[in-house]
Amino acid sequence: MPPAQEFGDNPVGVRETGHYTEEYVPSFVEKWDSLIDWEKRAESEGNFFIDLLRKRGVKSVLDVATGTGFHSVRLLSAGFETVSADGSAEMLAMAFENGTKQGGHILRVVQADWRWLNRDVHGEYDAIVCLGNSFTHLFSERDRRKALAEFYAMLKHDGILVLDQRNYDAILDDGYTSKHTYYYCGDDVTVEPEYVDEGLCRMRYSFADDSVYHLNMFPLRKEYARRLMSDVGFQRIETYGDFQHTYRGGEPDFLVHVAEKEYRMDDEKEGRYSGAVSTARSYYNSSDADTFYATVWGGEDIHIGLYESPGESITDASARTVRRMASKLELTPESVVLDLGSGYGGSARYLAETYGCRVLALNLSEVENRRHKELNAARALTGMIEVVDGSFEDIPYPDSSVDVVWSQDAFLHSGNRVQVLAEIARVLRPGGRLIFTDPMAADGCPTGVLQPILDRIHLDDMGSPAFYTRELTRLGFTAVDGGFEEHRGQLVTHYARVLEETGRQETEGLARKVSHGYLAQMKKGLGHWIDGGRKEHITWGVFHFKLGGNGRGAAAPPGSA
Repeated sequence: MPPAQEFGDNPVGVRETGHYTEEYVPSFVEKWDSLIDWEKRAESEGNFFIDLLRKRGVKSVLDVATGTGFHSVRLLSAGFETVSADGSAEMLAMAFENGTKQGGHILRVVQADWRWLNRDVHGEYDAIVCLGNSFTHLFSERDRRKALAEFYAMLKHDGILVLDQRNYDAILDDGYTSKHTYYYCGDDVTVEPEYVDEGLCRMRYSFADDSVYHLNMFPLRKEYARRLMSDVGFQRIETYGDFQHTYRGGEPDFLVHVAEKEYRMDDEKEGRYSGAVSTARSYYNSSDADTFYATVWGGEDIHIGLYESPGESITDASARTVRRMASKLELTPESVVLDLGSGYGGSARYLAETYGCRVLALNLSEVENRRHKELNAARALTGMIEVVDGSFEDIPYPDSSVDVVWSQDAFLHSGNRVQVLAEIARVLRPGGRLIFTDPMAADGCPTGVLQPILDRIHLDDMGSPAFYTRELTRLGFTAVDGGFEEHRGQLVTHYARVLEETGRQETEGLARKVSHGYLAQMKKGLGHWIDGGRKEHITWGVFHFKLGGNGRGAAAPPGSA
């Protein structure tokens, strides 16, 4: 008879760090791959971990929770120098076998206890990955701190730790609702907690052949885990929910922490951003968002387009919005334009090339700004466009220093739009123009109906035509040609086109570039925008205002009072 799991007379009383080695009996290990389902797990995860490591220049990786080898094999296939460690000899044997089956890899395996990792494994690594909810096998705080300190010591000075866990906060506070979309994707197993308290989560695994296994784990709360990593020396910690930068606490099944060892003098800039702006910054800096917007949304222009037909390309319609807005201005080579939320810089390049004006491009995403600079250089526009990391809530330019402020679909990401408009009034010269677009709540929108959209973009509210008109008037602006040119139908058309294009590219392999979770949330969010537009709860259009004056006639010459 194969050995069975032993938990004694009181299974929920087994709360020992070392007990997991006895829980992974051979018969359970043999079923582990059917629990994971390698193919479905790879599809749901996408290239999240691979892209994350590549963007940080990682070459060497220590996989300290190898299990049956899923991530070790993926890392080796992606070209990373990988060492595979685990506390379970049974798991490592299966991992070694899987390495040869899944791509002909010879895994470098080491059986190791995390608490003495430096004793068992040698060398320094660019990254350590501890995946599969494995860290929750540690039951004492002393063991958790010791393990994290060992991880820290084995990383190079600029190394990172990637550690995941179940969302135990949701389980403890709201009950268990996981549908295993992202991690344990097998169809022939049911996974659910059999017992939960603040010190134990006992998971039950029921397979199609009626076999049942259990794992006893410590229910690690998110903020506690982050604090432990900070306490042992990690400098900056980002936490993703189901591979997404932005999420609400109870939504994700799994959390992924990315902890950086490197001490950076510029960390204080993280505190410059308000909550809403910081959330947007993290979102647009993510690999999924960068790939999606560059591939699906329109490439150089990532804003709502003006369509002449419903099936028109997103790129052409988005470029038409830029041309329509620019035609309302009287730009010259002497004009200075400040583009707030400049994205990949399509508008800035059009203005610089067409009118010869100077463009100051302020944007909060360093990832987008890098792409923006590369595109500028390719078109020999680096000298005409200044790309700056920053927030429109604190514009880093002097009073009365620009002739035009331009923005497209960016102000909704602010949690303090009154401050944004005040900053615009400060930096504009008298007689200068403000021209912008923004997705908004329609005037008179019923209370509560926008919650699905607000949840998606993690905001408490949105602007509205009446809000912007009122606040701009208060700041001394006057409307030009009525002030607001509404195009609600274009919003619906645009989001419908993006949804359609997302589906088309999915059939052509988009899911290999962008995670399944991101695409699922994006499609759901696009549906809410389309529904809100059709019900006339949200709207969109072009605002055109002048600082001072009566709003009629030509704009003041650049630099004039």
